[in-house]
Amino acid sequence: MIAGYSYHRSVPSLGVGSQIKARSFILLIRTTSPLFGVSPSYLHPSFPPKSSLIIKLSSFIVTFNIADVITQTESLLYLYSHNRSDIMASGLSATPLKKINLVRIAHVYYKHKNINEAKRFAEDFGFAQTAEVGKKTYYRGYGTEPFVICLEASNEDEFGGAAFVVESMEDLMQAAKTLPNECKATEIYDLSDAPGGGKCVTFYDPVDGFPFHLVYGQTPVEARDVDFPIVRFNFPKEKNRGANEFQRFKKRPAPVHKLGHFGVCVTDFAKCYDFYTKYFNFFPSELVHNDEGVNKTVFFRLNRGNDLVDHHCFFFFEGPKMHVHHSSFETHDFDTQVLGHDWLRHQGYKNCWGVGRHVMGSQIFDYWFDPSGFILEHYVDGDLLDMREPTHNTKAAPDNLHVWGPEVPATFLQ
Repeated sequence: MIAGYSYHRSVPSLGVGSQIKARSFILLIRTTSPLFGVSPSYLHPSFPPKSSLIIKLSSFIVTFNIADVITQTESLLYLYSHNRSDIMASGLSATPLKKINLVRIAHVYYKHKNINEAKRFAEDFGFAQTAEVGKKTYYRGYGTEPFVICLEASNEDEFGGAAFVVESMEDLMQAAKTLPNECKATEIYDLSDAPGGGKCVTFYDPVDGFPFHLVYGQTPVEARDVDFPIVRFNFPKEKNRGANEFQRFKKRPAPVHKLGHFGVCVTDFAKCYDFYTKYFNFFPSELVHNDEGVNKTVFFRLNRGNDLVDHHCFFFFEGPKMHVHHSSFETHDFDTQVLGHDWLRHQGYKNCWGVGRHVMGSQIFDYWFDPSGFILEHYVDGDLLDMREPTHNTKAAPDNLHVWGPEVPATFLQ
């Protein structure tokens, strides 16, 4: 049984050597199936990570633990091409859905009642204003994205969604035409007033209704020189600074490089997981389960094959009410980050959590509340992965969130 589904395979023509092929097929569905357009929902995220699977091969039964299966891509290709019609008995379609290919996370939108205070925080956080159009103010980092955050004057404080760059115009058209009706996907429209221009499709999360944007064709901008000092560290047995050379830093906000990830609390983890893995090339770097072995948190990276990508660009966890948890922005290095921490502290802003180092993703983190109560994070030194790295399964525990730093605030995961 797999999360309530009976998984039964009868393969009279396969011999003992094909047992490895079938076993490989199961694990690859879980870990690397997005390479082939197969939804990991075949193995539902709510089943315990140490569950055993039972497959009937010819006249005998093979039982094995998922963690012990040897993966072989050629085995998946064999079974995928020869036995797609009966690979599962759960009622799911055996026809793979072409996924909408995302390239990277690009920017986020926030609405504020007190727009002037929000704009002041943005500058103190390290964003650089690049345009103001009507009620919207756009800010960039020092990288090549035309903007990384947009603040809009509004009657309510509200999260306006994150935007991801898609691989092609075809992906944008696919999103507009094929996402489920409950997503209320828009037609393709022009980002005529936004820095970088381009095209966009907006849809709404099918479970909780928060907006999600897909963009294509934005014009990159030239990277900014923000005059970081050259830092050479002297270690006990390795000295990298020459005689009479000094480390000197300027007190200032921590310049933001790019948007790294965002996260939300959702009300139905399993349904959200199924949706985002079915329609997009999201791949779980980490799945976090509760005491009963049921997954309740996922950290998604993008499946870009051999390309290195951030450990996660999107995460969500289950809770009683949907809300955005935080948006996270990369800065240069640890000194830059801590200088930014001190700058925000001296400006009178409220620290949420930090400075510390995460376990999952390894980032050094520093979370702050903006004047509207939204959480924004500075991070440095995050992990980079490609599709050779499988999904990691972890039991939820406070010690799994950070290896050093202040204790986790009681309200952080609410």
